[in-house]
Amino acid sequence: MGDLMAERSLDGGVTSRSARKTASPMALFFREFLRHPAMIGSIIPSSRRTIEAMLSEVRWEETRLFVEYGPGVGTFCDTILERLSPDATLLVIDTNPAFIDFLRRRYTDSRFVAVHGSAADVTEIIAAHGFDSADYVLSGLPFSTLPAGVGARIAEQTFEALGPGGSFLIYQYSPYVLRLLAPHFSRVDRAFEWLNIPPCHLLKAHKPSDA
Repeated sequence: MGDLMAERSLDGGVTSRSARKTASPMALFFREFLRHPAMIGSIIPSSRRTIEAMLSEVRWEETRLFVEYGPGVGTFCDTILERLSPDATLLVIDTNPAFIDFLRRRYTDSRFVAVHGSAADVTEIIAAHGFDSADYVLSGLPFSTLPAGVGARIAEQTFEALGPGGSFLIYQYSPYVLRLLAPHFSRVDRAFEWLNIPPCHLLKAHKPSDA
């Protein structure tokens, strides 16, 4: 429990954008990186090529719940909401209240839900929002710098949260997370994206359809 508390201690009709103005996304991202570099991992958001590569195999017409850990300022959210079905939900989870507040102001899309909480509690969070399981979970959390034990719990809970045939999509600057996935996911597809700052590992861990 102490490890989870450490992770949580960061203090501090369909339309996809709020008309209400908010602070500059890049300024907010840079400020929060300086405050919590170990939890954000990169000084700038992911590249467009990384976004496209991570989402390339998503079966949008079959997706009812898409979960994202550590959405930051919404780098992936615009693309996900553009492709998500009208009756589906994008649920994002972040321990940083500044990012959650920003996203709630930015998006008025009825399919968008932002939760201030820990990815280690994903099964409880999706149940609290009326879902039995997720079709996809996307994460850019820096697993190699999370507090001891938290990454392993997130991997375990993500496997439990995914429905049969679901996928855990991960972009990382270190392959460390593979050791956390191994006890739960027997199949992990790997790629590498050079046109990202910094270049990153792209991992897609699949839950068997008969799980």
